Amino acid sequence: MSSPVLYLLGSAAPPVLQAGAVVRDAQRAGWDVCLGLTPTAAHWLEGELPDLERQSGHPVRSHYKLPGRPDVWPPATVALVAPATFNTVNQWALGLTDKFVVGFAAEAIGKGVPLVAMPCVNAAYARHPQFSRSLETLRGAGVRVLYGEGGFVPNAPGEGRPEDFPWPLALAEASRAADSSA
Repeated sequence: MSSPVLYLLGSAAPPVLQAGAVVRDAQRAGWDVCLGLTPTAAHWLEGELPDLERQSGHPVRSHYKLPGRPDVWPPATVALVAPATFNTVNQWALGLTDKFVVGFAAEAIGKGVPLVAMPCVNAAYARHPQFSRSLETLRGAGVRVLYGEGGFVPNAPGEGRPEDFPWPLALAEASRAADSSA
């Protein structure tokens, strides 16, 4: 039997710099991991991309595939969008799919792929009225959003602690999402 497939889809917030450790933790938990990044997150990890590809056994994707080309990833069992920036959350909720990560997540709603999101925003972004509307939209579409008590809690601007990003909570929720869809 093959391993369940986790699409780890990250955007450009400091916890994305821990992608290698997160991939390793997910693999230890039995996942076959495919890493997708927004273009900015891919730029931040540019020097690590070859190692991340070797580690995961799959190309790291930050752009859509060309029309007519085969998909280089196996089908997802579950997708974890983390860290999900203010921009990623709002684009996803509004259906603005110019980025591969957001486009996959938006289409996955309609395909019934289990989705987990863990935003990573500062408290100033969190107070923007669109952010709470976007979280409600995603929850209403069946996305398991880990935000606030029991998920990611925002810090004041400039006081982020990327080392405290609750990756274990996000991976555990991805496992629960996969188990409940099986």
